[in-house]
Amino acid sequence: MTHLPAPLPTTEIPLGRLARVVRSKNAGPTCLTIDLFFPDAQAYARAAASDALQPQAVAPLYGVPASQVRRFELPDIFALKLSLPRRRCAGDPGDGDCYGAQQHVPLLEVML
Repeated sequence: MTHLPAPLPTTEIPLGRLARVVRSKNAGPTCLTIDLFFPDAQAYARAAASDALQPQAVAPLYGVPASQVRRFELPDIFALKLSLPRRRCAGDPGDGDCYGAQQHVPLLEVML
C-alpha cells in the first residue's frame, strides 16, 4: 500500500506548521545559518516559491540588509538554507544566544 502525503491547505499556513524542521545555529562567530526542512516535494515547492522566504522579506525580521541574506535551495533533500550576519558577534557582551540556536523563531509564524 502506498501512503500519499495529505494535501496541503490552500490557505496560508505558518512556516512552523509547514516545515518538518526549522533550526538555526552559528556559522562562525559573525554569521547565522537557518535550516528549513520540509516533509515532501509539495511542501518544499510551496516554501521555495513563497515571497515570504526571499531575502528581501527575511532581512527586516533580522535587521540586516537584503543584500546580506543568502538563500540556498536544496530540492533533493526538500530544504532551504538562509545565511545572514549576526547582529552581535557570538559571545560578545549582550549576546543572549551564544550558539545562535534560538534565532529561527522570527520565521516560525511567517505565512506561506
